[in-house]
Amino acid sequence: MTNPVIGFATHEGIRGERRLADLPDRVVEGDPHHVTVSHFNSPDGGMLSGTWTSTPGKWHAFQDRDEFCYITEGHVQLISEDGEIQEFRTGDAFQIPNGFRGFWNVIETTTKHYVIRDYTKG
Repeated sequence: MTNPVIGFATHEGIRGERRLADLPDRVVEGDPHHVTVSHFNSPDGGMLSGTWTSTPGKWHAFQDRDEFCYITEGHVQLISEDGEIQEFRTGDAFQIPNGFRGFWNVIETTTKHYVIRDYTKG
């Protein structure tokens, strides 16, 4: 089969790790570490999906993307630049639209499945 369906539970993916503090001026509080398992990346790099885990911390949200998230474990807040706080926990799903400005605040170590449309690629 040339284009198999990708099951996140059975697909090995490509694992990556980073300390978010290594990205200049991104972290606001804490020392969040991220582990990402990339399950899909389109040929143009504009569509990707996978599983992400973060330790607690707060940072400026990335922009120029639409992102769908499903929290499989943990507790996070998304805080808009005007101060509105939305909380998400295990079992919650949400969409972050392109243009969102604000912060991710990981309260307890969190794992999510994600699908991102990256407008800086493709």
